[in-house]
Amino acid sequence: MNIHEYQAKAVLKEFGVPVSRGVAILKAGDAEAAAKELGGPLWVVKSQIHAGGRGKGKFKEPGAGDKGGVRLAKSIDEVKAFAGQMLGSTLVTIQTGPAGKQVNRLYIEEGADIRDEFYLSALVDRETARIAFVVSTEGGVDIENVAHATPEKIHTFSVDPVTGVMPHHGRAVAKALGLSGDLAKQADKLLGQLYSAFVSKDMAMLEINPLIVTKQGQLKCLDAKVSFDSNALYRHPDMLALRDESEEDAKEIEASKHDLSYITLDGTIGCMVNGAGLAMATMDIIKLYGEAPANFLDVGGSASKEKVTAAFKIITADPNVKGILINIFGGIMKCDIIAEGVIAAVKEVGLQVPLVVRLEGTNVEQGKKIIAASGLNVISANDLDDAAQKIVKAVKGTR
Repeated sequence: MNIHEYQAKAVLKEFGVPVSRGVAILKAGDAEAAAKELGGPLWVVKSQIHAGGRGKGKFKEPGAGDKGGVRLAKSIDEVKAFAGQMLGSTLVTIQTGPAGKQVNRLYIEEGADIRDEFYLSALVDRETARIAFVVSTEGGVDIENVAHATPEKIHTFSVDPVTGVMPHHGRAVAKALGLSGDLAKQADKLLGQLYSAFVSKDMAMLEINPLIVTKQGQLKCLDAKVSFDSNALYRHPDMLALRDESEEDAKEIEASKHDLSYITLDGTIGCMVNGAGLAMATMDIIKLYGEAPANFLDVGGSASKEKVTAAFKIITADPNVKGILINIFGGIMKCDIIAEGVIAAVKEVGLQVPLVVRLEGTNVEQGKKIIAASGLNVISANDLDDAAQKIVKAVKGTR
């Protein structure tokens, strides 16, 4: 689960992390009061969307101006003008795709006198089963490009969960960023604060870009991006309350309510599969035969009839879906249960596109008989290769 920048900074501030003062607003009419509360003389007006590259982004609407989604204001009038232009407009960044995201929130923040900009992030390193930190002197830019063009400027290390952050970790950060004296001490303290926040809140990723040194000699987190381990959110109702569903795909929200693993993709063939590996193989073979999957959907190993019905509804809710492939290998999940769920879903929501079903495993013959006796226009397949060819042929035949 992702949260907005202003929410991330509020979480980090609980752990003593130095962040700039700011005020989040939902209405352009609140911009003046926010600016006056902060006092100026410089303000930064930041679009709040769940995507990176906001500063370099462009708004679709001509009236929103061409200064991107992060703007420096030198007067209260400019703050008000920027807020009016940005709120409600659609911001397109390298991470949003061409559709962009509508800006429904702004974060008005006090300006900072920047001397240096750095990059710092933390994430779960599954190879070492530890939290890994990434630091670089190249802050405020696309870190992916830095890693590709100048990998020697990227420094990484992991923290043993038994010991937590140790003094040598702080020294490693200070050395990588070229900090000494009081700034090195600040870096050591900051690292401990960020690690504590990461562990305490079950974060999956924490990114500070840029981490700055002000002209007054203070380290400060000028931006913050945080995502949480969704499987741990039951332990953090306060973090779950920060969820902004307007930033998420409606189908993915609905899938989460039924404990379905669902991700929207750009293709035309909807997929319902049990097991992540089988789902990946199904998507690959669809691509092999000339089409693209419209989603990743893993119903799990022990789905009920109701769960299968919900999954089918989610797939058919996507207007881009021109055909559906159901590929189930029955182990714990029985093929007859899948068949009953499919029939119930088709009868409830209708079937406007071709549907191919491939069943194999436990109670497979019962499942096939249920589908055959239903009288529905369902295409049966013998194996995965056969299923992929049939659904691709059916979809292409509708064009």
